[in-house]
Amino acid sequence: MGAAQGTPSAVDELDLRILAELSARPDAPVKQLAATLGIPASTCAFRVRSLRARGVIAGVRLVVDPAALGAPVQAMIRVRLANHSKAGVDALFDALAATAGVLQVFHIAGADDFLVHVAVPDAGALRDIVLEHITVHDVVRATETQLVFELRDGAGVVPHRRTRE
Repeated sequence: MGAAQGTPSAVDELDLRILAELSARPDAPVKQLAATLGIPASTCAFRVRSLRARGVIAGVRLVVDPAALGAPVQAMIRVRLANHSKAGVDALFDALAATAGVLQVFHIAGADDFLVHVAVPDAGALRDIVLEHITVHDVVRATETQLVFELRDGAGVVPHRRTRE
């Protein structure tokens, strides 16, 4: 989706190739990216700027291993609300996102209203997030916590680049 217009941006085959390479190596310099793709560096730089300007590339993130920072226990906490006022939902959403140890917050449809992905040092810290940061909100009716045994990235929406042999 285009960031400014809220309408889909046309993405052509070259854009997809650039996105695939950037997905595989987001820190690659434009010159190297262009060489890998077999296009001029000026074309590559223009296309990357265009992808950013159109909101196709929405940002760049640093991915940190929570376990390396002392938070090896990950869990998904399902949150069900007692009432759904806009103010209550927004306040809870903001509070959850601002809680230390919370990696992602999903506002969802269905039996549950939020999924909260957390990384914490131990079971006690997990309990504390639930009791001190979630169930203290008046709009929360119930929670259910599920431990994450293993996490893998999915294929995503950008076609993977083909490796050369």
